[in-house]
Amino acid sequence: MISQRLKEIRKQRGLTQDALAQKVNTKKTTISNYETGYSTPSNEMLVDLAKVLNTSVDYLLGISNTENHSSITNINLTAEEIKVFEEFKKYPMLFNDIKSNPEKKIKELIKLEKAKKLLLDEDDD
Repeated sequence: MISQRLKEIRKQRGLTQDALAQKVNTKKTTISNYETGYSTPSNEMLVDLAKVLNTSVDYLLGISNTENHSSITNINLTAEEIKVFEEFKKYPMLFNDIKSNPEKKIKELIKLEKAKKLLLDEDDD
């Protein structure tokens, strides 16, 4: 399943094997081996591939048929809120909580961040 999904989504993203390899710091032959099923990526590489291809590990593994679990384009967030959301994806425990209701949770996080900055600015005075 990984080989088919990886090749399919790489092509959809308009990447060559060489371009993808450069983005995940490996060789074109390694990507080719993954796509032919000759070898399989390590867990770390699978995560890197999913990030670069803007998809989920679940999709690459065939667990999910949804290509992009991390897409937030269908909710109403400001550019600042989207930036915060993207930053939180680096922290899986926090991200999983956020994605349960991203619009509400991110707005709460923005309020907390603004309150923190306000308090820190007052401490500087």
